[in-house]
Amino acid sequence: MANKKSKDTEERTDEVREPRESAAAKPASTVLAKIEEFKEFFELSKLEIKKVVWPTRKETMATGVAVLVLVIVMSLFLGIVDVSLAKLVEKILS
Repeated sequence: MANKKSKDTEERTDEVREPRESAAAKPASTVLAKIEEFKEFFELSKLEIKKVVWPTRKETMATGVAVLVLVIVMSLFLGIVDVSLAKLVEKILS
């Protein structure tokens, strides 16, 4: 059984292996292939960006203000809780 498994594994690895290129040709073709991949990536990125529905200036301002208000409210709340707990710990320890 062990021999059969190793033969199956060898056959699968032979199928997966790519043909070997010469050492001199490989870097040049790899660089060109990478350049082509980058070109394709940027072309596809342009198409995707055209599909995006960007928010209007009014929507952006409204969400920005909402974030600022939430940050102020949360910082006040956490500040009050921090001071309260500090005084409570001070009373317990003194």
